[in-house]
Amino acid sequence: MIETISSIKAAFKHPLPGKPAQYEMAHAFRGPYPKSPENARKAGVLLLLFPDQGKWNVVFIQRPSSKNPDDRHAGQLSFPGGKQEDTDVDMSNTALRETQEEVGVAIEEVTLLGALSELYIPVSNFLVSPFVGYVEKKPIWIPQEEEVAGIIEFPIHRLKSGEITGHTDIKIGSHLRLQQVPFFDLNGKVLWGATAMMMNEFLKMDWS
Repeated sequence: MIETISSIKAAFKHPLPGKPAQYEMAHAFRGPYPKSPENARKAGVLLLLFPDQGKWNVVFIQRPSSKNPDDRHAGQLSFPGGKQEDTDVDMSNTALRETQEEVGVAIEEVTLLGALSELYIPVSNFLVSPFVGYVEKKPIWIPQEEEVAGIIEFPIHRLKSGEITGHTDIKIGSHLRLQQVPFFDLNGKVLWGATAMMMNEFLKMDWS
């Protein structure tokens, strides 16, 4: 299994697939590559790999439902992560701190492998910095109740295979339905939007 980690680490020494790979999983509503405004809020997320039964898996969290019908992120799947705080040394520290807070994985247990391309999310005005890291053994998850409604573990080789991608209609808020949205089917859970875009860039990197 260590060969996979070595391959990923080596892949980060080459140019990233970048926006074209991200936008393969973007819905048409998003439009062309938007530039982030100066007032964009900053956030860091972590694509965390962990071993289980001889395979590498990635963890996603499901955001809680909201009583606000126009909350466009309620119930969605995402990587652990959140907004930058003044005490964070850099964006990787933001991603690691938020991961520790949301799912209970200690900062010192994570080895970072590299950073993916930033992604601006217009609907929430966040400029997201995604990082990739791993832990040497499967964590004991400690979900933060206010931020995490569920934890989804999924084998990275199934995502890499390309066999679980498709298109579906998604209702967000109370008045908007997006049609033919690209998504990953995680055993019936729909991974779409910004997280799917960042995930796809990682999958398009030259590792196996």
